[in-house]
Amino acid sequence: MQKFLFGDTSRPDPDYPLSPVPPTARRGLLSISVVLLGFTFFYPTMFAGSEIGHSFRYWPDLFLILGCGSLILGLYVAALSAISAKTGLTTVLLSRYTFGDYGARWADLLLGGTQLGWFGVTVALMAKPFVDWLGFDWTNTGTMILWCFIWAAAFTSTAYFGYKGMEMLSLIAVPLILLLGGIMAVKSFAHARETVGGIDNIIPSSQLSFAAAMTLIVGTFAAGGTQAPNWARFARNRRVGFWAALIAFLFGNGLMLWFGAVGGNVYGEPDFAAVLKLQGLLGLGVILMVLNVWTTNDNTAYAVGIAGTDFFRFDRKRPFILFCGAFGFLVAISGAYDYIMLWISSLGILIPPLGGVILGDYHLVRKRNLPPPDRVKFVKFRWSALTAYLIGVLAAYFSDRSSFFIPPLNGILAAAISHAALAFVFRHLGAKDHEVE
Repeated sequence: MQKFLFGDTSRPDPDYPLSPVPPTARRGLLSISVVLLGFTFFYPTMFAGSEIGHSFRYWPDLFLILGCGSLILGLYVAALSAISAKTGLTTVLLSRYTFGDYGARWADLLLGGTQLGWFGVTVALMAKPFVDWLGFDWTNTGTMILWCFIWAAAFTSTAYFGYKGMEMLSLIAVPLILLLGGIMAVKSFAHARETVGGIDNIIPSSQLSFAAAMTLIVGTFAAGGTQAPNWARFARNRRVGFWAALIAFLFGNGLMLWFGAVGGNVYGEPDFAAVLKLQGLLGLGVILMVLNVWTTNDNTAYAVGIAGTDFFRFDRKRPFILFCGAFGFLVAISGAYDYIMLWISSLGILIPPLGGVILGDYHLVRKRNLPPPDRVKFVKFRWSALTAYLIGVLAAYFSDRSSFFIPPLNGILAAAISHAALAFVFRHLGAKDHEVE
C-alpha cells in the first residue's frame, strides 16, 4: 500500500514536483508538443465552440473571434511556459516567488481546486454520452454512479504514472482526434451545402456578445493553460517551451474550438453531443470524446497532484492524484455537469490574472532574474502581488459585465501592470515584499 501511494521512497519523485527539472530529464519539441496537444484536445472546448458557433456568422465574424481568443490564450500560455522551461519550475513553485511562501498556497488552492472541479465535471461529461451510446438510462442512479466511477478511475490511471504515462497516451490519441474531428467538420460543410447552399449563408440562431465569446474561449483553458508550466518545465530550453505551448494553445485549442463551432454554426445546436447524433456520428464521437477527454483529464489530475505537493510541501504527487480521482467522482455524480458554461466563464475571470501577476513579476519586477529556490528565503506574503491579483480579477469581472474589450486580457494586463507599480511603491516605502537571498 505504501508503494502504491508514494512510489519508491528511496528515490526522488521522477517528475520533480518540488525542485527544478534537471537537464538529464529535459525533452524536445515533439514530446512537449504532443503532451500539451493532448491536454488541449478537450471535448468541453468543442462544446464551448458550439456555443459560440451558433451565435455568429461563419465568415468573417466567427473566424475573427476564434482567432483572436486563441491568440490571446496561446501567447499567454506560451509566455508562462517559456519561464518554466528556463527555470524548470512548476506554476505553483513560480507562485512562491510571486506571492510568497504562504501566499503561494492561495495559488495552490485556486489552481488545484479549479482542476478538481474540471476533473469532476468532465467525468460526467464523458460518462453521459457513453451511457447514451450503450443504450442505458442516464437517469438511473446506479448506472450513472457506475460509469462515473469507471471513467474517474481510468483518467486517474495514466496521471498516476506521471509524464511518461501521459506522453504515451497522447502519442496515440492526438492523430486519431485530428482524424475524427476532421470527419465531423467535412460532414458539417456538406450538410450546409445541401441545405442552404453553403455555410456562409447560415443566419446565427442566437446572440452572444464579443466580450462574452472571448471570455468563453479563454475560459475553456484559463485554468489548464496557467498550469501548462507543469509540463513545459520539461522542455529542453526556453524556445522549446514557448513554441510547444503556442502550437498547443493557439493551433490545437483553436482547432478544437473550430470543430465545435462549425457544428454549432451549421446545425444551430450548442450541445456538441447533439450535433454528433444529428450527423450519425455518435459512435465515432464517443471514440473522439474518450480520447480527447482522457488526454486532458489525466493532465488535470496530474496538475492537482503538483498543487498538492506544494501546498503540503510533500515530495510525492501520487496521493493527491488519487484524491483527485476520488473527489472528482463525487463532483461528477453531484450534477455539476449542468453548470459547465457558467464554470468556464468564471474561470476566464478568476484564473488569467494569476498568470498575469506571475508574468509581471518575472518580466517587469525581476527583469528575468530568478534565483534557484534553494538559495532564497521566501517572505510569507507578497502583498503587492496579492493586491494586484485582486485588481486583475475586478478588471476582468467588470469589463465582462460591461462587454468592454476582452475581459481575460484586461485581467492579465491589469494584474501585471499593477503588480509592477505596487512592487515599486512597496520597495521604496521599505516594506518587506521580496525574498532574501
